[in-house]
Parts: sequence; structure tokens; C-alpha cells
Amino acid sequence: METPNFFRLCFLSLCAGLVLLFTWSHFLSGPDLLDCTTNSAWCTSKNRFQSKQPSHLKNRHNNPTRHRNHASDTPHHPLDPLTVQEMNKIRTIFSSHPIFSTSAGYALHSIELEEPEKPLVLKWKKGDPLFPRKASVVARVKGESHVLTVDLTTSEVTVHQTGSHSGYPMMTLEDMTTATWAPLADATFNRTIIERGVDLTDLACLPISPGWYGKTEENRRLIKVQCYSMKDTVNFYMRPIEGLTVLLDLDTKQVVEISDKGANIPIPNAANTDYRYSAQKQNQVIKLLKPISIEQPKGPSFTVEDDHLVKWANWEFHVKPDARAGVIVSRAKVRDPDTGELRDVMYKGFTSELFVPYMDPTDAWYFKTYMDAGEYGFGLQAMPLEPLNDCPRNAHYMDGVFVAADGTPYVRSNMVCIFESYAGDIGWRHTESPITGMEVREVRPKVTLVVRMAASVANYDYIVDWEFQTDGLIRIKVGLSGILMVKGTPYENMNQVFDLDNLHGTLLSENVVGVIHDHYITFHLDMDVDGSENSFVKVNLQRQQTSPDESPRKSFLKATRTVAKTEKDAQVKLKLYDPSEFHVINPSKQTRVGNPVGYKVVPGATAASLLDPEDPPQKRAAFTNNQIWVTQYNQSEQWAGGLFAYQSHGEDTLAMWSDKDREIENKDIVVWYTLGFHHIPCQEDFPIMPTVSSSFDLKPVNFFQSNPILRTPPNVESDLPVCSPVAST
Repeated sequence: METPNFFRLCFLSLCAGLVLLFTWSHFLSGPDLLDCTTNSAWCTSKNRFQSKQPSHLKNRHNNPTRHRNHASDTPHHPLDPLTVQEMNKIRTIFSSHPIFSTSAGYALHSIELEEPEKPLVLKWKKGDPLFPRKASVVARVKGESHVLTVDLTTSEVTVHQTGSHSGYPMMTLEDMTTATWAPLADATFNRTIIERGVDLTDLACLPISPGWYGKTEENRRLIKVQCYSMKDTVNFYMRPIEGLTVLLDLDTKQVVEISDKGANIPIPNAANTDYRYSAQKQNQVIKLLKPISIEQPKGPSFTVEDDHLVKWANWEFHVKPDARAGVIVSRAKVRDPDTGELRDVMYKGFTSELFVPYMDPTDAWYFKTYMDAGEYGFGLQAMPLEPLNDCPRNAHYMDGVFVAADGTPYVRSNMVCIFESYAGDIGWRHTESPITGMEVREVRPKVTLVVRMAASVANYDYIVDWEFQTDGLIRIKVGLSGILMVKGTPYENMNQVFDLDNLHGTLLSENVVGVIHDHYITFHLDMDVDGSENSFVKVNLQRQQTSPDESPRKSFLKATRTVAKTEKDAQVKLKLYDPSEFHVINPSKQTRVGNPVGYKVVPGATAASLLDPEDPPQKRAAFTNNQIWVTQYNQSEQWAGGLFAYQSHGEDTLAMWSDKDREIENKDIVVWYTLGFHHIPCQEDFPIMPTVSSSFDLKPVNFFQSNPILRTPPNVESDLPVCSPVAST
């Protein structure tokens, strides 16, 4: 190695260490409430490292929405999230607790409200005193994981047994950030980067969860780091330094191993990768549409009381941001049009886990099988929503308040938006045929209420909508956008590819392959249909043959209803040629004509995992083995991949809980639904993907006596604003 290069590497490594030390010490001594607008490094995810901030990464404008001071927030509802004051009190309590006070360093991986027991919450009414507030804390101290309960009234700390399950807690933002800086302290890494033709000042790296593949990966927290060149583009994802993988000890930040098996693979060019509007040539900008906006001259039809209780039309529910789940919707009730009573539909619903396996078994890719909620925190990856583009003009915004590793609260501004949506859809209609002699034209517009969050999990963006309709339906929709995770390749054209089996994807551009992958999003749905004691009913459609003298028809369909007795009875794989409906009913409540009241899960377009059940990633993500599961309610069973999903072996998953085969007939039950996508990338996904979406519904089935929006009025011209178009020039 030449002497100038050696000194250059030493200098850069020293600078990186000093910057990291300064940043870390500044963070630990920072204020009690971090604002993400001024402390962005601690409020963004999977931080890349770089020696300078290029001008193309700076904000092109300030966020026009308000920034609220949360320092004086107080809880009003038993399910309200922890406040800044409560989080600061937890820090004070821990400062004198033996576990923390005797340790030179510790990390708080999550601090969330420990919700009161469900029966207590169900009995609580507005105006009643709140139950004693408690926090559930997951911490790492001296290499060990701890689960604790902090009583905020008595300051008592209870330490729980974590059991013998494998795995580690969800990473902190500090874990992710320091992991991407750590390789700079390794001279071999720096030398390899330079030999690959990348200047260290143009380097961008990502921390990648390693999954679990055997005993050699046990007994220490590991992470893999892969890097990119951000020279001449903001879209560094399209410029991978292919085949270079750093294995890092996440606790010590020491490099364990460096693998470089891509030295002969060029780094793709930056041309045509920048997706920002400001980077497009003005003579090439395509203006397809004129601006469109929904105006509400009388104001919105919804209110948000006490920061979290949403009331709209005939719906009422509680919304709160969550570091792991993203958004939690609780106590969803719909008003009966005949009695005026608010009736229970769902106690709690949220994104429980995501599983994203890439279909490339080679050295630099086999481990890319992410569990985004349990490993990275789906809510921690939620970025501020962009007004007028993420959410319309009439949106209400809700902030998330989370904690850094030392317990310092910080604000994720505009994490959730709530808005009314009208897309020209129809609620119901009928026009009578002229042959009847009756002139009847009745139509009602469909307006819905949307609760939205968007998580940017490094390259991928997930948009999750909870959409409420006046007819009692809840639609849960997931949109996928963002940037593909791509693989560098020597190929520039398909005429150079003679072994398609080893391409593992689609050639998107010169030297760029989009790797085939799946997305699975599993939802926890604690249904309480007119009460907590519910049953799961599979309504199977079967073909029946007719006898020759019975009918001119040869066949018809018959619905056969089967009540699931135990959890294994309710494990469902969807089949196109074995169709069923899936009802959650309250057998003790009936309609006027004697049908049990219920809701049904209505699947939309979805996908099933095709991986071998014994493949290590699939064992960890066994919750995707079925599209529908039903389990007996257990407050500790919330995360489909287990509480400690990071490097877990798969012994604490939804599949394991369901195999207990507990009774679920006329019990308090939880429905789990997995929404799936197979993604074979195409050139239209380059350099950024148009959003693709899928959804499923929770739909009333004999819940109401009749159409619940029968008596709603149609729109008339006088109700609507009159807007004058701008004259064309």
C-alpha cells in the first residue's frame, strides 16, 4: 500500500471516529424534547453515513404545517400514548434503579403505554378517572435484554422474565446510525471502498438485519452493512457497490468479517436515476393534469377530541401513533341508524409485522428477509407526511412522540393524517327501467374517512390507510412505492444474458437488476362485534348437483356454515376454487329476523408465501403460512413475529400460538389477516416505483337491520361550493 493512501485512510478513519463521538456526546446531553426538524439525524431511519451533505440532499422547502409543542400534553383516555412528561419521569426513575444506575451504558429499545386490562377499558366512560398509568419498557443492559413495567404513579419498577426465546429487541435509531458509521474505523473496509473506485466522501451505507441461519450467528447481536455510491445522484440505491458486505457486532461496533465478491461488477451510472422534480429538465417535464382539490366550505365532518378520539359521521374510534406498529386504531364503534346506539366493532387493530424476503440465494443477498416492524420499527420509519401530496388540503395531522436510546423524548411531526375522501364513488344507486313506467333515479355519493401513515423503510415506502365508510365497512389498504433494492451486474443488455436462472430478477437499466421479492403485511384485528364474546364462522360455497327430474339446471351453489371450535379450525389458506366467506359473529345477539350479528373479512388481491416451510426465513415468518388465523385473546400476543424478532429462530410466532389449539367458540378472539404481494420488478419501476396497492375489508354481515345509509340525503347543487375556473391564456 502506498504511504500517501495509508495516511489518507488513517486520517479519514480518525475523522469519522471524532464525528461519531461528537455526535453521540451531543445527543446524550441534548434537551428533554428533541424536535425532528432540528435533530433530523435522530429522527430518520437507516441513516447513511457521509462526510458532507451534498446540496441535493438539503430540503427544498420548509414543511408548511404547524409544529406543536408537546411538553404539556396530558392523557385523557386510557389508551392515550405516553406523554413527554411521563417519558421524562421514566428516565428519572431509571436513573436510581439498580439495573440502570450501576451500568455505564444502557439502551431503551422501546417505551410504550402498558395498556390497562381490556375489561377495564371496555367499562371506562369519558369523565371517569383514568386508571394508573404504566409503561412497558424493553431495554438492553450489559448485553442482556430486559422487559419492565414502570408504574408512573408509585414509581415502582417490575422486571419480567423474558423466557428462553431467542432473538433481540427491535433496533434503536442509534443502533442503525452507529452501525453505518462503524466500518469507517476499519482500514481494510476503507481500502476496499477506494479500490472499488468510490471516494469515501461519496459513500452511503445501510444497516441490514441478518436474519438467522445457524448457531454461528447466536449469542451476539449482528448486523450486516452494505454500501452505495451517491456521486451525482440522490438515488444512491441505484448505485450499489455489489458484493461488498460487512458483518458487524451491533453491541461492540467491531467489524467481524468483510466479504467482497463483486470486484468485477461495475457500479451503475448515475444517469437518469434522480427522481426529484427539481432534478428534471424543464423541457422534459410532463404536465398531464390541472390542479384538483376537494373544498369544504362548511368545514370537515370529523372532529378529533383530546388529540386522539376521532368522531366522524356514524363512527367513533381512538387513534395513536406507535413506534413498532405505526398506527393503532382502537375502540372502533359505529352508530346504529335505528336505535342511535354506538355499537362495538373492533377493540384494536394495527400492523403487527411485515415480512419482505428477497429471492436471491447468493452470498450478498440470501439474508435479505426483513421483518420491518420487529427489526426496524414500522412507526420509527414513519416520516412526516407531505401536505397537499401525501394528504389533501383538508387533512388533520397527528404527531408521534417516541424516545431515543437514553429515554429522551423526540417528536415525529405530522406522522399521521386524517381526512375525508371523495373520489366520485357511489354509496348506492338504482335507476328504474323505463319499461316499468316509473321514473326513479336514486343515487348517493360515497364519502369516506381515511387515517393514513407512510413508512419509509430505507428504499421502500409503505402507505397504510384505515378507511371508514358510512355503511359500516372498514377498508385496510396498503400501498407500495419508493425505490427498488437492486443488484449490480456486468450485463448492460439482455442479449448478454445466457443464464436467466441466475439473474434472480429483471434487468432494469444498464448494470442494474431488480431482484424478485415478496411483501407480507400481517394485521392484528381484535374484533368485538357487539361485545367481546364472538365466534369465527367459515361459510363455504360448494357446488351441488341436481337430479334429472329436479330442475332444468344441472348444478347450483350451496352455502355451508361451520363454526370453528378451536384455533386450528380457523387456520385458513385462501383458494380461488374453494371459495368461502369468513364471518366473525356474536352468537348471543341477533337481528329482528334471527340472524346472528356479525362482520366478515373480505380478502382482496393477495399472495401466499411459496418458500419451503423449513427455510430459516419462513420459519421465522411462519405467520405467513396462512392468510387468516384466529386466536383466543391474550394481551401478550400482539406481534406475529414474536416480541424479540431480531435474529429470532421462529419459536415465538403467531403459528406457535395458534398451535396451542385453544377454544375460540363464543370467546374473546383475535383475527389475523396477511396481505401479500409478489413483486417481479419491471422497467416502469425504475428509478422510482408508481404506487401499487391492495386491500381487504371488514364488512357488516347482518349487523344492521337493513341498509344503514338508506336515509342519507343526496347531494344538491346548493350544498356545494361554486368555483370559477381561471381563464385560459
